[in-house]
Amino acid sequence: MKKFALIGAAGYIAPRHMRAIKDTGNEIVALLDKSDSVGIIDSYFPQAEFFTEFERFDRHLEKLRRQNGQQVDYVSICSPNYLHDAHIRFALRIGADAICEKPIVLNPWNVDALAEISEKTNKNIYTILQLRLHPAVRKLKDRVDALTDDRTFNVDITYVAPRGRWYEVSWKGDLSKSGGVTTNIGVHFFDMVRWIFGEVKDSTVHLSEPTRAGGMLELARARVRWFLSLDEADLPSAATSRKAKTWRSIAIDGEELDFSVGFTDLHTDSYKAILSGSGFGLEDARAAVEIVSHIRNAKPIGLKGDYHPALRNGVNKTNANMTLIDDIA
Repeated sequence: MKKFALIGAAGYIAPRHMRAIKDTGNEIVALLDKSDSVGIIDSYFPQAEFFTEFERFDRHLEKLRRQNGQQVDYVSICSPNYLHDAHIRFALRIGADAICEKPIVLNPWNVDALAEISEKTNKNIYTILQLRLHPAVRKLKDRVDALTDDRTFNVDITYVAPRGRWYEVSWKGDLSKSGGVTTNIGVHFFDMVRWIFGEVKDSTVHLSEPTRAGGMLELARARVRWFLSLDEADLPSAATSRKAKTWRSIAIDGEELDFSVGFTDLHTDSYKAILSGSGFGLEDARAAVEIVSHIRNAKPIGLKGDYHPALRNGVNKTNANMTLIDDIA
């Protein structure tokens, strides 16, 4: 049994990490969050120590480190995006491996700095790239890898995940803290298509607003038009007619990639891979960090060239056969 600490216990994604740690037969001994709305802990590790102050959390873990056999093996990081690199460094300094939610960091130079610390401390940094473990995604990658010609795929990504007024007030609405909409909700998909279709050849941003963005990624084997939105008005009629609150679609040469099932255990599968020594590490996360960093800093060119049809007609005019899927944050 491995011992875990967890930072960001009150966050949306934390329960998935708690469940994965429990399902793999391991134990959380201490959790941290400045918010004390953490009753979810009772469902997984009610005996774990909980702290709202980092200093007391640090002191407790240091106490465990001095006690023979009590040191934590891993620190799971579910904190806001802009704190990830600091919390990863903390994990390595106390002699633990780090497991961090995506985006692992906001900027490419943060990846470089963490790589140096990882080498000096001889500790590992892992991230959760669960879409790479989805059966449909793995099948598509195998299909692309098996090609012997120079075929280029046309891919359209459409993701509408409406958020209320709270969003802009929270850290997620602060570009410097979250990285913006493309980082908050898009990094999953950018990592996936880069992993499947190869290195980035070019990136164009057509639209960049606080709640909506769109652009084109040219990869070694694909041209990816993407549209991301937090605006409920962008939900297609196929979603609103079913009272669906979220809409995600990945169309490859006009054919939908079916994401309707297969998400239930992906965090647990990620932890199994990490615990067996085959999880996704810092370098695996680098490409997606570079993509979202470029998009964040690029100047939008407007509706020029080959852009996502949602930017011209609105999402309501796009493919009515998009697939509704479970939440994948």
